[in-house]
This record gives sequence, structure tokens and C-alpha cells, in this order.
Amino acid sequence: MANRTDPLAKSIRGTNPQNLVEKILRSKIYQNTYWKEQCFGLTAETLVDKAMELDHLGGTFGGNRKPSPFICLVMKMLQIQPEKDIVVEFIKNEDYKYVRVLGAFYLRLTGTDIDIYRYLEPLYNDYRKLRRKLADGQYALTHVDEYIDELLTTDYSCDIALPRIKKRWILEQNKQLEPRRSALEDDFEEEEEKDEDEQLATGLDDEHEKDYYRGGSPARERDRDRRRDSHRHRDRDYDRDRDYDRDRDYDRERGRRDRDRDRDRDRDRHRLRDDKDYGRERDRERDRERDRRDRGRRRSYSRSRSRSRDRKDREDDRRKRHARSSASPARDEPKKKKEKKEKKEKKDDGTDHPDPEIAEANRLRASLGLKPLKL
Repeated sequence: MANRTDPLAKSIRGTNPQNLVEKILRSKIYQNTYWKEQCFGLTAETLVDKAMELDHLGGTFGGNRKPSPFICLVMKMLQIQPEKDIVVEFIKNEDYKYVRVLGAFYLRLTGTDIDIYRYLEPLYNDYRKLRRKLADGQYALTHVDEYIDELLTTDYSCDIALPRIKKRWILEQNKQLEPRRSALEDDFEEEEEKDEDEQLATGLDDEHEKDYYRGGSPARERDRDRRRDSHRHRDRDYDRDRDYDRDRDYDRERGRRDRDRDRDRDRDRHRLRDDKDYGRERDRERDRERDRRDRGRRRSYSRSRSRSRDRKDREDDRRKRHARSSASPARDEPKKKKEKKEKKEKKDDGTDHPDPEIAEANRLRASLGLKPLKL
């Protein structure tokens, strides 16, 4: 519940504001002690007190990449999404430099291109020192203007990927921003006015004063030429930087188009190769299917032949058994007649008489060759 984004918060660049921080870093922040103890229940008003207690800036540090309090407060601002006026007051705060840097970092993450250039470029005039904690836990010295330049010119800061913004000269061409005016120009003008005042105070003669007021003074001409040359050099440098950025963007775009073209060509080549391989594989599969059918046909033919051969052998065996069974009665007739005759003879000699004495006497008489007793 404590890690959930405010329901009233608006999506930034089409996503949850907390998703601007990578998931691994987000999980480490949620598990950090500073987040659980110091950032719990903070609002836009109470967040200022915690921001005033900051004494350094940084992302993660140490072997386990522990998040710093600065990045925890940035995460809290993404969670509660304070009003734009509060963020602007953070940036305009001149008493606490870390509050100003915190507001600038949050605006760089969530603001539009025009707001980023409009509110962060004036911070180039802030030269105060800052302590920055490095990845090994050591501190390094930097300045506010250096860190603002890092936010405007790089894509990664404090272990967070910064959203891409348009180049300044593109916004100037679209009439969305006015050309940047350096604060040093005011200093140059003040110096020129001071020199003019000194020249007037030295009591130059009337001729020189008349020439000076008419614009013919050599010192004035020299100052005007120097100022014109400085403006010309500055414009030339700005045009050169703009041309360099345009050429670099054009080269990057052309390189991307070349890479896309090569990728499409390789994809077409691989697709043709895959089609050829697919056709070859399809022919091979068709041959295998034909061999399988021929093998099955040959197997079924051999099976039918063996079945017909077995049927024929069984019919031959049945025919032989039938012939054997039909021929056996004629062969067994003499045996049966002999057995009947023996039985008859046994019955005629009287040995099978029911009276045992008579049967015994008939056996003795039969052994002696006499006729049996007739009773």
C-alpha cells in the first residue's frame, strides 16, 4: 500500500510515473530503510523538510548497490506527483542547493521539452559546490551548473535512464523557444558602460568628446568592433554547433536506414533460403512417404501371399486327414471280425458261465480239448 502510486496522479509518457525508474532500482528503494522510515506518509508539504536535510546527491552505491536518500526522495515525488508550482518553487529556491537539484531532476523526468529548457537553463548561473556519492561509496566534488548540463545533455544520471528530449535548435526553428541569451552578455555590457564612464571622467578634449558623441571615437569604434566580432563569433559557434548536431542526426538517421535496409535484405535472403530448404524438405518428405507406401504395399502383398500359402497348407492337411479317416474303416474290418470271433469262441467254450464252478470246469475241459458242459 505504501509503495502504490497516488490514485489521482496522471500518467507520464503513457505509463505509471514510478515506472520511469527501472524495476531493479525500484525494488531496492522499496526495501531500503530510509524509504521505509523517513519517506512513509510524506506529502508535498512535508517533503520539503526531508529535502532540506539532504547533504549529497547520487544514485546507488556500495557492493549491494544501496540507494541514496536523494534517489529515494525522487521516487517519493514520482509517487505523490506534486503540483508543477511546487516543483518550480523547488527549482527557484536559492537557499538550499540540494532542494533545487532535486526539483531539477524531477522536472527532467516528468516535464515537457519546453519546460525543461525554460526552467533548467537559468541554473547554469549557479556555481555552488555539490557533494556527489559515487558507486564505490566515495564522494566527489561537482557544481550545480555541471549537474544541470549533465541533465540536459546526457541520457543517464543517478542510475536512472532520462527520457529523450528534442534539441534546442529544433525548438528554436519551430518558434517554440527564443534563442538562448547568456548571462555573461549583461556583464559585458556593464563592463562597456563602465569603460565609457571612465573615458568620460578622464576629461578628454572637446574634439574627442564631439567625435565620441558623433560615433567617431576610436575607442568607441574599437569597442563596437570588438562587440560585433564577439557576437559574430558566438553566432558562428552556435551555427557550427547546430550544423554539427544536424549532421550528426542526419548521419545517425542515414546509418539507421542503412541498417534497416541491410536487415531487410538479410531477412529476404534468409526467407528465400528457408523457402528453398522448405521445398527441399517437402520433396524429401514426399519421397519418404512414397517409400513408406511402397514398403507397406510390399508388406501387405507378402502377408497376403503367406496367408494364402497357409490357407492352402491347411486345406491340404484337412484333405489328407479326411482321406485318412475315410480309408481307416476298411482297414479295421478284419480286426473287428477277429475280435467278434474270439468273443464268440469265448462264449462257446463256456468259460463265461455265471456259475464259477461250471466256468472252472469248462476251462479244464477246454484245456484238455473236451467239449464244455451243456447245462
